[in-house]
Amino acid sequence: MNHNLPHTISLLTRTPAALDALLRDLPETWTLQNEGENTWSVFDVVGHLIHGERTDWMPRVRMVLQFGETRTFVPFDRWGHLRESQGKSLGQLLDEFARLRSENLRELGALNLRPEDLARRGQHPSLGIVTLSELLATWAVHDLTHLHQVSRVMAHQYRKSVGPWSQYLGVLQCTGHSSP
Repeated sequence: MNHNLPHTISLLTRTPAALDALLRDLPETWTLQNEGENTWSVFDVVGHLIHGERTDWMPRVRMVLQFGETRTFVPFDRWGHLRESQGKSLGQLLDEFARLRSENLRELGALNLRPEDLARRGQHPSLGIVTLSELLATWAVHDLTHLHQVSRVMAHQYRKSVGPWSQYLGVLQCTGHSSP
C-alpha cells in the first residue's frame, strides 16, 4: 500500500484512545514492569510517545516545509521521556498524549498538504534524505510498533503463568526487538 495521508491521519487519531482503553486504571504490575534489563515498561512507552509528539514528528514536518534538505533534523533523544515522565501517573501521561496528538493532528491538517508537499525532502541525521511522505508514514508505523510493544511487554508478565500454552501464543514468541 502506498502512503495515503488521510489513512495515516485516521490511524494516528486512534492511537491515544486505543492506549487509553487498554491501559487506564490497570494495576501497576501491568504497566510498570518491563521485559528485563534495558527494556521499557508500558509507562515508558507512553512517555516515549509523548516525547515524540513534542520533539519529533511535527517539528520535522515543519523543518521539511521550511528548510527542505538545507537543515538536518535534530537527532531524536530516545531516552528523553525518562526525565519528562518523572512524578507523573500513567493516567496523566495518557491525557497528555491525547492532548498533544490532537494538537499535532490539528496543526498537520491546517497545513493542507498537497502531493507536491509530500514529495518535499528533508535531511535525517542518520538516514540521509527522506521525503515528507516517508516521515508521515513512519509516524503511523511508529505508533503500530509501540502498540505491538505494549502488548508484548504486558504478555511478558504472564510468560511463566501460561505454562505449556506459551508455544501457541505468538506474542510470547516475538523476539529480536525487545529493546526500546
